Amino acid sequence: MDGRRKRRLGIAGAVAGLGAAGIGAAVAARKIAVGRVRLLPDPDVNEPFGQLRGEPLTVLADDGLALHVEIEQPPGRRPRKQLTIVFCHGYCLTQDTWHYQRRDLAGTRMVFWDQRSHGRSGRSRPSRATIDQTGADLAAVLRATTRPGDPVLLVGHSMGGMSIMALAERSPEFFDRQVIGVGLINTSTGDIHEMTLGLPLILAKVIRPVAPRVVRGLGARKNLIDPARTAGADLAFFVIRRMGFADRNISPTLVDFVERMIRATTIDVIAEFYPALMRHDKRKSLETLTKVPILVMSGGADQLTPRAHGELIADSLDDAEFVGVDQAGHLLPLEHPGLVTAALRRLLARATGRPVEEAAS
Repeated sequence: MDGRRKRRLGIAGAVAGLGAAGIGAAVAARKIAVGRVRLLPDPDVNEPFGQLRGEPLTVLADDGLALHVEIEQPPGRRPRKQLTIVFCHGYCLTQDTWHYQRRDLAGTRMVFWDQRSHGRSGRSRPSRATIDQTGADLAAVLRATTRPGDPVLLVGHSMGGMSIMALAERSPEFFDRQVIGVGLINTSTGDIHEMTLGLPLILAKVIRPVAPRVVRGLGARKNLIDPARTAGADLAFFVIRRMGFADRNISPTLVDFVERMIRATTIDVIAEFYPALMRHDKRKSLETLTKVPILVMSGGADQLTPRAHGELIADSLDDAEFVGVDQAGHLLPLEHPGLVTAALRRLLARATGRPVEEAAS
């Protein structure tokens, strides 16, 4: 081996060594930083996230897919007409998003379900990963868990709100005979493709056109990407803390819980639903939603469904209460559960004509 080649190999080895050391230092620094965050005072360290369970029920969607549903039924004989609150979760999450509402509205009949390909529900065919389909799934859940004529309050977060809009567009009869109110939290009627994800506008415009192709490419490499997501859980912790919440002192236990929910949604499922979210346009559903009292809640720091999207919904409806929470991100039910539960109680009072303290009982 001549001297020149030896020098080249030596330089390459040094560069590789420096690169490896840099990567190792970065990983170590990230772990230290995450560790420091997790050492902060944590009021939710003993909160049983993901452990609250109701009576399980399997509901078959119109394509035969098994949907996992859980019912919280108050003790005693079921009255002739019983109010039911049906909760619909968002993209990449599960019914456990509603942990605090499930805990704090105990004594009310509640239905929770995992959207197709999420949580404990069955794996959907890719062609069925659409908002119209999740609206049809919600119709199946309503038929299986409530009696015709029983009053129902629908509550949706993010994609769950979009599922409610899809139901209103395809099956307006539910809003004539059964649905008495709707809560829409961190959601939008459309134009999700305009979100900036907190990036400078000029950078967001560059990224938008290539994002669908990138997501599809990741989805096609599930066997490579999903194990890497597990290895990158510490980085995901920081991303979720930054993107999902406005409170920099948010409970590390809560962030960990959200990270596990998102990581449990495989990359191919994320890729399959992504185009449906980008194409989402349910402005026509507002014609049906305006028949009932509506609650709209938005976070001032929501980088996924900005506050302006919630304001647009509320401004388009006749009987809507808009609640904007300035210091809140995209996960209002988890970041500000007390505000969400209190707003739902007010919605119940408006929908039933009963005092707030009695509305959820």
